[in-house]
Amino acid sequence: MHLVALAWIYVVLMMALAEALAPNGTVLGAVFTFLLYGVLPLSIVLYVLGTPARRSARRRALARQQATLAADPGGRGEPAGEAVAPVGKEP
Repeated sequence: MHLVALAWIYVVLMMALAEALAPNGTVLGAVFTFLLYGVLPLSIVLYVLGTPARRSARRRALARQQATLAADPGGRGEPAGEAVAPVGKEP
């Protein structure tokens, strides 16, 4: 995926360079070519293609947080035990 993105930026950069060096081209046209043909579409595509990775990272972080809370419910480093003593027995 990154190789295709790098190749696309290269192609768009060459298009912008051709625009800037053309006899009737302008640097402003080259900047807009680079931004509108390169940066904007590529950022949208990379964001959409990166969605599954962000989702799985968020799920892994949530699972890790839940595992931490399950191992240490009070958050004080004490071992988990019964919160209330059984009826008729003193702690």
